[in-house]
Amino acid sequence: MIHNLTDTDSILHQFLGELRDHKIQTDRMRFRKNVERIGNIMAYEVSKFFNYSDRAIETPLGATTFREAENRIVLATILRAGLPFHHGFLQFFDNADNAFVAALRRHHKDGSFYIKADYITTPNLDNCILIIVDPMLATGASIKTSVELLLEHGTPKEIHVATIIASTDGVQYIRREFPKAHIWAGAIDEELTGKSYIVPGLGDAGDLAYGPKEKSDD
Repeated sequence: MIHNLTDTDSILHQFLGELRDHKIQTDRMRFRKNVERIGNIMAYEVSKFFNYSDRAIETPLGATTFREAENRIVLATILRAGLPFHHGFLQFFDNADNAFVAALRRHHKDGSFYIKADYITTPNLDNCILIIVDPMLATGASIKTSVELLLEHGTPKEIHVATIIASTDGVQYIRREFPKAHIWAGAIDEELTGKSYIVPGLGDAGDLAYGPKEKSDD
């Protein structure tokens, strides 16, 4: 199932526009905050698909019940760009278990690339709701590699892939690879460049959030 949150009007449009605006996005703190805010909004939308049950509590004046999520949530992200997005989700799913994957593109001189994943830390994933968050879903290669690594540590009840900006190609690729997964996107852009960057996209989310990194090619 594909959920494109810009199909309906909400404050998310404003936060997404500020992320894309090259004049505003130079403010790193504001960029991280807007990523976080979109994480908040998307976490709320994802939560509508959880299972809930009644729980009895006592207030200072009497007894009542509220609806409590039953599912164990594991919130995963890809370092480093995913950290503020992950934090936005974690502010809503404050009791979630967490997983982290280091996966990045390694470019060849001919312009092609492969995904190198050299670090993972995760709890057992059996019967959990696995939510993997990454700001950009371009080709889908990083998400695919990360999910496959995570699945070596258990079988989730559900998989949710959450991204701020996705490409049409990336969404379809993840849909083919994980047909039962929910895919959540703030926006879906049609174009990928020859180097597999999303257009219009927003640029390199990791660099915009934390500063430029040294480039390395294999």
